[in-house]
Amino acid sequence: MSEPEPTLPPAPDEAAVEAGTLAIPDEPEAADASARHGLHRLNATRGMRRHLRAIRMVLNALLLLALLYTITLTKALLIPLVLAAFIGLALNPIVAFGARLRLPRWLTASVLMLGLIVGIGSGVGLLAQPAIGWFQGAPTAIKSFVPKLRSFTRPLEAANRATQTLVSGTTRAPAPQATPISLSTWDVVSTAPKVLAAVLGVLLLVFFFLIYGDSMLRRLVEITPSFAYKRHAVTIVRGIQTEVSRYLLTALLINASLGAVTAGMLWLYKVPDPLLWGAVAMFANFIPYVGAIVTTTVLAVVCMLYANDASLEVFLPVLTFAGITAVEGNLITPFIQGASMRLSPIAILLWLLVWGWLWGIPGALLAVPMLTCAKLICERVRGWEWFAHIVQR
Repeated sequence: MSEPEPTLPPAPDEAAVEAGTLAIPDEPEAADASARHGLHRLNATRGMRRHLRAIRMVLNALLLLALLYTITLTKALLIPLVLAAFIGLALNPIVAFGARLRLPRWLTASVLMLGLIVGIGSGVGLLAQPAIGWFQGAPTAIKSFVPKLRSFTRPLEAANRATQTLVSGTTRAPAPQATPISLSTWDVVSTAPKVLAAVLGVLLLVFFFLIYGDSMLRRLVEITPSFAYKRHAVTIVRGIQTEVSRYLLTALLINASLGAVTAGMLWLYKVPDPLLWGAVAMFANFIPYVGAIVTTTVLAVVCMLYANDASLEVFLPVLTFAGITAVEGNLITPFIQGASMRLSPIAILLWLLVWGWLWGIPGALLAVPMLTCAKLICERVRGWEWFAHIVQR
């Protein structure tokens, strides 16, 4: 069998080549066209990504505004929930310790709630009457203290009258008398049901958090897909619960001790109603920096109002309190809580402004505990370490 002869491609037509009608491929031009097409597609992709990034930023801003509006709208519901969660986390180590001693959780929680109710009732009974008396007696105390300042203000008033006479040729008319502040018993009685309902709701939430909080966390862990995720979730949840509980309990004990020391100091200086101002110092100390400044200002006003004469000895309680808060804020609290709990002053002030704007005074009191808890949680959640690094001091 003879092998087939190989077939050759047909030769181009010489007449077509001479006439220029035969298309000969130009490889450099094809490569340039392909490169231009790829560059165009790359620029289009980059432009689309920029547009998508801008759209995502706008959507995130709208989501943030919607979230802030929702938080403001539902503050009557969220404030008791957040307060109850903080109290429950602070008291949970005591309930867990009782469970390790074979005590039922409901029994330990009931004893704690009974003590909490007795403490709140005793505190309200001790502080309500002095607070009402102070509000009612403040205008009288101000009027009685004004003549004591005449020796200091008389030269300033004479200079002011002389200046007004030179400028306008007439003396200034006396300012109208301010309306005295009044707080009647009916105001207290009409507000009491709302306050009692809010306190009762918080106490019930705390009670059920203490009893069923661990079981709820267990249910959340059980829905994770695999055993490795379950173990990781248990580690994160237990670490967060331990750190947050330790912070809240130590902060509560430190602030209560500061309030007790302040009340004792004011009692030694014979300042009226020392328990009331000690309670003010305790609650205000939950707001770092700002709380100490506010309490110092309040004590300065109170000491001036109830002083027998205008002298520098009036400010001895204020200076003593400033020294106590300086020792507490710079030595005691960092030593007990550690450096990991310290927050940036800028972050604290921004956080206070945001939550004070959203929730008012309750938001300002809860702002720093919420920021500290958020920092502790973000340290253990993957992808959120940047937030903990920013707010840390």
